[in-house]
Amino acid sequence: MSKPSGRVSTRGRGNNKNLLLLLEEAQSRFGYLSQEIMSKLAKSLGISASEVYGAATFYSFLSTRPQGRNVIRICKSLPCFLDNSDMIIRAVEQEIDIKPGETTSDGRFSLELTNCIGACDRAPAMMINSEVYGDLTPKKIAGIFKSFE
Repeated sequence: MSKPSGRVSTRGRGNNKNLLLLLEEAQSRFGYLSQEIMSKLAKSLGISASEVYGAATFYSFLSTRPQGRNVIRICKSLPCFLDNSDMIIRAVEQEIDIKPGETTSDGRFSLELTNCIGACDRAPAMMINSEVYGDLTPKKIAGIFKSFE
C-alpha cells in the first residue's frame, strides 16, 4: 500500500461533479482517504474541505482510516436484517476476532457494517473486497475464511 502523501490528480476535471470518482480513485491508490489527501483534493477542486469530508464519510465504501488487506462488509439493510444478519456478524467476529469498525492486528482483515450491497436476493450477504457471498450461515462463513488461510 502506498504512503498517503502523494498527489491527487484532477487535471482536466476542474469541478466537483467528479468528486465521488476522485475519492474512489484516491482510495484505490492510497488505501484510504487521509486528511491530507482530502485537503489537497478540496483545494484542487476549489471546494471546501468539509464538502470533501462529507462525501468521504457519507459513502460506506469509502474509508477515512487505514483498512486491512481484505475489507469485509456485512450488509445490515432490512432484507439481510430480517434474514439474521446479526448471526452473520457474530460468526464473522468469532472467525477473525474483531468487532465492526476494527482491523485485525496483522492487517489482514477489516470488518465494516454497511447498508445495501446489492445482494438482497441472497440475504444475508457480505462482501470481502469485491466478492459477494450470499445465503450465509455460520458454517458457510467458516468455509469462506478457510480460503483466506
